[in-house]
Amino acid sequence: MKTYTQAPLPFQGQKRRFLKHFKNALKEFSPTAIYVDLFGGSGLLSHTVKSVYPDATVIYNDFDNYSQRLENIDKTNTLLADLRVICSKNPNRKDKERLSDELHREIIERISHEKGFIDWVTISSSLLFSMNYVISFEQLKKEKFYNKVRLSDYNAKDYLEGVHRIKKDYRDLFAEYRNDPNVVFLVDPPYLSTDTTTYNREDYWKLADYLNVLKTIEDSSYFYFTSNKSQIIELCEWMQNNGYCHSPFDGATTVTVGTQLTYNAGYEDIMIYRNNN
Repeated sequence: MKTYTQAPLPFQGQKRRFLKHFKNALKEFSPTAIYVDLFGGSGLLSHTVKSVYPDATVIYNDFDNYSQRLENIDKTNTLLADLRVICSKNPNRKDKERLSDELHREIIERISHEKGFIDWVTISSSLLFSMNYVISFEQLKKEKFYNKVRLSDYNAKDYLEGVHRIKKDYRDLFAEYRNDPNVVFLVDPPYLSTDTTTYNREDYWKLADYLNVLKTIEDSSYFYFTSNKSQIIELCEWMQNNGYCHSPFDGATTVTVGTQLTYNAGYEDIMIYRNNN
């Protein structure tokens, strides 16, 4: 089984920078546990658990239909091959240079003839600047294009091999497994105030949504992902210290990874885990 260090197709918020820490922390958990990936996203956490612990049961909640993108990867590669040829006509002949209006029209014309499923996240990541995505043809037409098409095809061979895919609301999935003593929940919700249009919902992930997720880790074995921008850890500590509630992070281990946005701005991604067994 091939081991992936990042998701095979672009996805907003995948945890590739945490994989080393995640694998190391998994050593403290059972190799035969049931790992339930409540917010499956790109499936990278599910894939990693299965690659580290082949005998574990891994439940991947594909709420965002990422597997549909994987199933159409050959179709996406064919379209990108044509876009690669068009981008090569750019006068500057440099990667990541803005494409001319003429090439923009040619790309739009090519995509307009595409029938059936189109992976808008992968296509837009190949044409738009710096982690910008669209989810429709109408949105794409309004954007400026850059030559960001990768030179090789995407490949997802064996990526979700042995992983059980389901699709349901994370609350229903949690209720299904919450009383199993051998379960470990992987909890990677959208960050607070994240634009979730590239996920399978049309609004922002609000504070109430974010706080509701904490119910899944109150008395569970878990891995939970957040960032210091949400200040959720400080909030829970304050609530506990002032007698309002018990913090779900009490007794857990915290790992942080710094993210530099500019030379003077950045934030910390955070992984928190606890094994109750």
